[in-house]
Amino acid sequence: MESDDRFSTHGVRILKPVYIARSSLWDGVFKVPRKSLILPLMPTIEKHKPGAFSWIELSTSDQAAAKSFYTTLFNWTFQDSPMGPDDVYTMFSLNDHVVAAGYTIRGDEVSMGVPPHWNLYMSVESADDTANRAGELGGKILAPPFDVYNYGRMAVLQDPTGAVFSIWEAKDHIGLGVRDEPGSFCWADLSTPDTQTASSFYSQLFGWSVEPGQDASGYLHIKNGEDFIGGIPPAQHRDPNTPPHWLIYILVADCDASTAKAKELGARVYMGPMTMENVGRITVLADPQGAAFALFEPHRR
Repeated sequence: MESDDRFSTHGVRILKPVYIARSSLWDGVFKVPRKSLILPLMPTIEKHKPGAFSWIELSTSDQAAAKSFYTTLFNWTFQDSPMGPDDVYTMFSLNDHVVAAGYTIRGDEVSMGVPPHWNLYMSVESADDTANRAGELGGKILAPPFDVYNYGRMAVLQDPTGAVFSIWEAKDHIGLGVRDEPGSFCWADLSTPDTQTASSFYSQLFGWSVEPGQDASGYLHIKNGEDFIGGIPPAQHRDPNTPPHWLIYILVADCDASTAKAKELGARVYMGPMTMENVGRITVLADPQGAAFALFEPHRR
């Protein structure tokens, strides 16, 4: 994103106080579709930089309904792989490139009141070192580092302000195979009541630069190296009753049309479509099971 690209989410109620991850989540055959076709105009990803957003994963109460919703909305295809006798892990693809995954929310999460949600992963060189560093910086380790067979090593963490995220040390599975194309992940916002504490934590953990924009909105831009990857809206624009959380954005060609289609499919619209000058059009919504995400149509320059 250019440095003047700004996003914000206002009044979105997302309950995501905790997230429990166990190695059993990954039990079974984790089949990663192999890249079989290189499409022009769709740059593929061979490796994610440390600190980059590298994977998104849906935890849902109705996996079959979620597959129908997202494949219809974004033209994704899917492949299910068994995770034990009763569960499957769904890999979503766009033109043969993996773009997301999904699974049925765990029973222990349900018992703790955790609703359907999207998980966001950051790429790291060492899950163990990053998890330890997060603890030193005041974060919590919700799920200590564990191997996902030969695909990678991960941990689930919580920042000092309460937002939950995961880290991924890639091996055979790098994560997102494409991004910044219609139907794929493009951005993430952190909603937190303490932007200063959060900025300090992530900057020290991932080496991010967190910088104000070129206006007086208070929106902070997250920069990983030379790449603008996300942002932190000002705290006064969030519902104080909403737990801190990360919100993922999916790029679309027509925000209004995609929003209308999502509503027809049972989505709930929280905000938008709305235009942000010199940025684009944005909608914040939740799928029929309640997992929140955003749509983004970039401004045509």
